Formats: sequence, structure tokens, C-alpha cells
Amino acid sequence: MTSTDLSTNLSADVAASAGASVFIPALATPYQGDIARYWDREARPVNLRLGDVDGLYHHHYGIGDVDRTALGDADDSTYEKKLIAELHRLESAQAALLLDHLGPIERDDTLVDAGCGRGGSMVMAHQRFGCRVEGVTLSAKQADFANQRARELGIDGHVRARVCDMLGTPFETGRVAASWNNESSMYVDLEDLFAEHSRILAIGGRYVTITGCWNPRYGQPSKYVSQINAHFECNIHSRREYLRAMADNRLVPQAVIDLTPATLPYWELRATSSLVTGIEEAFINSYKDGSFQYLLIAADRI
Repeated sequence: MTSTDLSTNLSADVAASAGASVFIPALATPYQGDIARYWDREARPVNLRLGDVDGLYHHHYGIGDVDRTALGDADDSTYEKKLIAELHRLESAQAALLLDHLGPIERDDTLVDAGCGRGGSMVMAHQRFGCRVEGVTLSAKQADFANQRARELGIDGHVRARVCDMLGTPFETGRVAASWNNESSMYVDLEDLFAEHSRILAIGGRYVTITGCWNPRYGQPSKYVSQINAHFECNIHSRREYLRAMADNRLVPQAVIDLTPATLPYWELRATSSLVTGIEEAFINSYKDGSFQYLLIAADRI
């Protein structure tokens, strides 16, 4: 099945399901099936307990300085609850920074979140701009979760997640005002990904990604990057690959921001919590030795 066939079938089934993600398309490659199963089964407390703080469920990391005053005394019985709330605040700050770089958005615009997870960033985007936000994910479980949250918030007429391959979406050519990948681009080929974003974006539309990438100046992916790849079953790209693939697909960077120093406090705090997953030290060590970077890239479609 081609990406076009997948998108055509998906569009019809999603429209018929009134927002529910009951249709699970045949995936184009075995790897996509692996990733769909990975995220269907994923239920890490670090994702769910943070989202329980205010109902925004993210699948990405945080930026900014830790508010030690808000944490209080580590011996206090409420410390762990405060630590979880602080980690969540930093993750929401990361999503807010991405939204800051989308440019002017009008209420009648459509935005696309490629790899939307459980939908936290989509909700934040609608709350800020009042516009329609469409998300795509390979995980039916994630899409159902995101759509249920939208219904609970009364915004399901504006926010929707679909089970879909981000390399072949059902959106019309040139009709999307802005789109993004928030830590989801490491699951796909960048040339194919940016070709699809370039297709759906209007001329002058904005694309933003926040992503971890290996640093070409290091020479090759470090052992820590390899550990991260194995943990998440992904394939982290280099910074150079992002910029080259954007240039090949009419996406011209307007901002390239190194967020590595801004994300370290999040990881160092997370490593002290009860929510550790075993990958924290690989992130901390790779950020510190310079082999891994955390970047925001904002690009305009020309």
C-alpha cells in the first residue's frame, strides 16, 4: 500500500468515525508496525503522571531553570508531588516555546502536529490561537486518548488526532498555515518527512521542529546516542541532515536555536525522581560531552 492509498483510506474512515480512531490502517513498512506497537503499549508513569497534573499529556522533554522554591524541602512528604509538577511545568514550557515560533496564526487557520502523541501540544495550540489543530500518530491508543481529552475539554470540533503515517497525510496541498514535529522526526526519513510538510504547507507557512540530534562535530553518533536509539527504537539524525533535507524541500530556516543548556536542568531533576526510566544518564552524558544536541529549527515554506 502506498502512502497515497493509506491517506485516502484513512481520511474516509476517520470522517465516518466522528473523531474516534477505531480504524487502524495497514502500514507501509514493518518498521512502522513496530513503532505503532511500541507506542500502543507505552504507559510510562513519566508521561501519564505528569499529564495528570493539569490534563496536558506530553511526549517530550522540558526546558528552563528548575524552580527550587516550588520544590521545597526534599524531606517533605509532598516533595515528590511537587517534583512531578515541576517536571510537567518544564515540559509545557518546551511546547510553549515551539508555539512561539509558529508565527502569526489566525482563528480560521489549520495547524498540523506530526507525531501528536496524547495531544498535549494540540490542546495548547488551540487554547492559544483558537484555530483548528489536526494531529497524526501511528498509535491508535494515543489517538483515542487525545480525542477523548478533546471531547472532555469540549474542543473536539477543533482538535482531532488521526491514525496516520506522517509521510502521507490526508491533508490538502498548500492549505496548512503551520506544522511541527515535537521530538517525533527521529522515526522517519527526513527527506520524505520534509517533502510532506512542504506539500501541505501554504507558501509562507511555518514549520517548526524541536528534536534531539547528534552533533556532526563529534564525528559519529556516540555510544550514548546509540543507547537512546535502542531505548526508543528510533534513528536519531544529525544536525546536518536536518538542514540539508529542509533545503531540498523548500523549507528555509529562520531560526536555529541550541536548547541543550536549557534542557539539562530538566534531565538532572528527572534523574532524581521516582519516574526514572533508565535512559536519563545517556541524555545527561551526551549533552555534556557535546555528542548530542537539543535543537529548535523554525523554517518557512518558499
